[in-house]
Amino acid sequence: MARLTALVLGSAAGGGVPQWNCACPVCRLARTSDARVSPRTQASLAVTADGTNWVLINASPDLGQQIRQTKALQPRSAVRGSPIKAVLLTGAEIDQIAGLLTLREREPLRLYASAAVLAALSENPVFNALAPEVVTRSVVEPGTAVALPGALSAELFAAPGKTPLYYENVPATKSSFEDSNAGVELSAGGARLLYVPGAAHITASMRERLAHADAVLFDGTFFRDDEMSKTGVGTRIASAMGHMPIGGEGGSLAALHFVGGRRIYVHINNTNPMLIEGSAERAEVERAGWEIAADGMEIGL
Repeated sequence: MARLTALVLGSAAGGGVPQWNCACPVCRLARTSDARVSPRTQASLAVTADGTNWVLINASPDLGQQIRQTKALQPRSAVRGSPIKAVLLTGAEIDQIAGLLTLREREPLRLYASAAVLAALSENPVFNALAPEVVTRSVVEPGTAVALPGALSAELFAAPGKTPLYYENVPATKSSFEDSNAGVELSAGGARLLYVPGAAHITASMRERLAHADAVLFDGTFFRDDEMSKTGVGTRIASAMGHMPIGGEGGSLAALHFVGGRRIYVHINNTNPMLIEGSAERAEVERAGWEIAADGMEIGL
């Protein structure tokens, strides 16, 4: 019988923890091997329904490291080969697509994404390294279920976000990405898992999906809307960057009180104080019944 299993390959937002050029409080602790903060790579998920065929949800820049650390994704008996049979993209941000270049050694794969995301890949010739006769690209229409390798089903759905950073100053292209950010609902054997690494707010249709999921991995990028400025690493607020803060009256912790399944925050920025074990923010999240994703976490449904 199909059993939905997900492995958190990476749990951090862009840059990972510690971020290479950051000395915020969280990064300082991680860089000095303080036991209160675990290092994290950039967000990506691996899912299977049969334990043999695996699908990646997004391909982070750290994908090579993540595969080396995950036995289930490594070659088996053949001289060449991989249990990774497909990649599904929820967006076109650098930390969602850069890892595709790690998969360029002519291994047969299927690449699934929205038309806008596939267009972004087509416009950049570096992604031609994934030879089209080997890596087949398939358009996924949001709201339409697609069958993935190994008895797994997936459905992209709209999640309010923002244009990828590298397109923000390209007016001719920016409009085509305004509605391209997505979450994904994965299902197998009657179980449903939602992966939403980025969401500026929660729509009515998202609420319906979230309420009926067995497990939810939700955007945990920032704890506070002004977190970047408070830590001195930037000036933009979380909501302007396409991410709903966790805490506060309008935060996701309060807004998602209705979620009944397993609840996990993922895509966590290096500035987020809940990454520190023993912090007030970590305690608040855990009291509300939420878990904090870590690299290597396994979710079986």
